[in-house]
Amino acid sequence: MKRLFIASLLAWLATLAQAAAPPLVVGSKRFTESYVLGELVQQTLQRAGVAAVHKPGLGNTGILEQALASGAVDVYPEYTGTIVRELLKRSDAADANPTLEQLNAWLALRGLKAAVPLGFNNTYALAVSEGVAQRLGLQTIGDLAKLAPGSLRLGLSHEFQQRADGWPALRAAYGLRLVPGAALDHGLAYAALEAAQVDLVDVYSTDAQLGRRAVRVLADERGFFPRYDAVLLMRAAVNAAPLQALAGRLDEAAMIGLNAQVEIDGLSFAEVARRWLDAPSRVGAAAAAKASSPASVPVSAPVSASVSASVPTPGRAGFADRLFAPDLGRLLLQHLALVFGSVGLAVVVAVPLGVAAWRRPRLAGVLLGTVGVLQTVPSLALLALLIAVLGVIGFVPALLALFVYALLPIVRNTHAGLAGVPAGLSLAGLALGLNARQVLRRVQLPLALPTLLAGVKTAAVLNVGTATVAAFVGAGGLGERIVAGLAVNDHMLMLAGALPAALLAVAVQWAFDAGERRWLRCGPR
Repeated sequence: MKRLFIASLLAWLATLAQAAAPPLVVGSKRFTESYVLGELVQQTLQRAGVAAVHKPGLGNTGILEQALASGAVDVYPEYTGTIVRELLKRSDAADANPTLEQLNAWLALRGLKAAVPLGFNNTYALAVSEGVAQRLGLQTIGDLAKLAPGSLRLGLSHEFQQRADGWPALRAAYGLRLVPGAALDHGLAYAALEAAQVDLVDVYSTDAQLGRRAVRVLADERGFFPRYDAVLLMRAAVNAAPLQALAGRLDEAAMIGLNAQVEIDGLSFAEVARRWLDAPSRVGAAAAAKASSPASVPVSAPVSASVSASVPTPGRAGFADRLFAPDLGRLLLQHLALVFGSVGLAVVVAVPLGVAAWRRPRLAGVLLGTVGVLQTVPSLALLALLIAVLGVIGFVPALLALFVYALLPIVRNTHAGLAGVPAGLSLAGLALGLNARQVLRRVQLPLALPTLLAGVKTAAVLNVGTATVAAFVGAGGLGERIVAGLAVNDHMLMLAGALPAALLAVAVQWAFDAGERRWLRCGPR
């Protein structure tokens, strides 16, 4: 009896400890496949009884690297080629395709590990429209070396233009003379190619669009691109056992099928993941052997199509369904928290700075110049800097970034409002026996308040728009829809995020205008 009691007590304590433990944070990058894999990881963990949350669309490799290092993210889907070149900075050809054991030996120095090979290779490639390929006789990447600068319009993604295994090294390896133009988001590449707005784009070998559009993938005859076997990159302390259910279950055709259900059939990332996990596995022994093989061993062609590809899928939801989807309330609340939280912090800091600038004219130029310079820092650059400094992603760095952007209009308008108060009124207050602080609080600030509030209004309206970039660091808000829509080139989903943000900005403007009219009608009390 005593043993049974002790066993029950231990089981209860174990359950209690598991419930009290913080959930595992699953990250993903901002392209379709990463979103889908992130959902698969989250739902697999939850089905195994492990609490997990998914923070999707977290920018690029650099942001997720910082998030892993700080513990803000516990696990996310990554590719062996990216780990070797971008995270570990190994450029030697001998290191291009290491075994999983060798990869983990390198990652151990950073407190990380790669586990659960998913079973497919998603390498980079270059693609041109079929018409351009036929006109110029393009079959391989080497054929591009024959072309003069300006012969093709390049629409390369931001990350590909900067990666160690991207355009700079590829151009040197093949002796290419083509010059890339402005970077193009991967989610827009196929549409731009089909519309003849660009001629050459970088693609992933498991892109859903490859089988649906008239494009030609150029052969990499020199084997420049390393293997990009999909694995789960995680902190060393994370238990990978609950995720082993995913090992080897996805081949190239399966992943293409899942991507197509999102990009072409219009299903949500979560729905695609749920359907696939609910379906019985039909992946054969060859695919399982492929997942258990070392990362450096080439794999054969896909052996089966996605199980979920056989499940009938409905058409895309209408715009009204996208706009009023169940996540609207949550996203609005997150957006409002970011906007008014940042503006509230800015008021606390910026008003005293504006008063100091007005009282000390010699400091005015320095203070106004400093907050002006802060306003010019690009939002993504500021977010990346704050993540590196704070060691966290999500709400806090996004809030601080918006706080920085709210400073300038409030400091400037506080200074301008106080400067506009007639000197005679201030002297009258002093003559009545008020000290300088009392004159400021009872005379000068109330008279400057309309101008000050105009600065607060400007900051709030601007931050409604700027807050959409918070989705890149997992802070939520209406930008989640915009980023997800951009990843899958879904214009209705982008509009379902942009329209509420625009209406929210109008509503904030109207609310401040109404408050200002009431103030002018009633006056200070």
